[in-house]
Amino acid sequence: STLPEKKMIFKGLPANKEDMNKLMLTPLIRSPLPGGSALITFEEAEVAQRIIEKREHTVELSCGQLEELDQCRVRVQAVPMDILLPSALEIRLTQSSRSILVSDLPSLDIPKEALLDKLELFFSKTKNGGSEVESWEFLEDSEQVVLTFTQDGVAEPLIERGHIQVPIGKGKYRIKISPYMSGDISNLQLQPSRCPRTVLLLGIPDVLSVESMRDALEIHFQKASRGGGEVDALAYVPAGRTGVAVFVEDA
Repeated sequence: STLPEKKMIFKGLPANKEDMNKLMLTPLIRSPLPGGSALITFEEAEVAQRIIEKREHTVELSCGQLEELDQCRVRVQAVPMDILLPSALEIRLTQSSRSILVSDLPSLDIPKEALLDKLELFFSKTKNGGSEVESWEFLEDSEQVVLTFTQDGVAEPLIERGHIQVPIGKGKYRIKISPYMSGDISNLQLQPSRCPRTVLLLGIPDVLSVESMRDALEIHFQKASRGGGEVDALAYVPAGRTGVAVFVEDA
């Protein structure tokens, strides 16, 4: 998504790539799904458009669980899937005076808790430039650790060092120390965005099991004779329940 305009002057390249600050925005949108609906994502956007243009679809079901012949077909409505994406984002960043960000952690065949205990023990010693550690947080998405000290003035000297050798087991490993930045969103603007390959199906009656209904929908909508095509993903929410769909950036 587009960031707010900002005047900048470039005076040269940094001497070290590690000195470059990076800000990457990856949309991760959660949208509620009502009961009696399904989300179907096709491999081709053209297929999704054809399904939406037809609007109403009659889906044949397996009659093994049904008695009456007319119950072997259901009519569903196909509509576009619209979500809200950020169009402008402003974040106010603040550097913590008592926390550091530890990265470039070694990949060792030991439990994560044991590695964190080693880090806490190392940075709690004054001879290593540390102090009593108040808390730690492991960031799952980046494999980094946030260490927070009980005292001010400990983080800055460690950050200035940049890297430090930490003994773990029989070896020593060079890990990176960076400032820990916390951000508050000061401005967020959203705009509607349509998922090009995904279709929302509505009005699905609760007449089959979840697995059987999912199979029936996928079989119907992957047939080219009915305007369909190869299905990439399908999720079904039975009537009387609710679901949450997670949308990520299309690679």
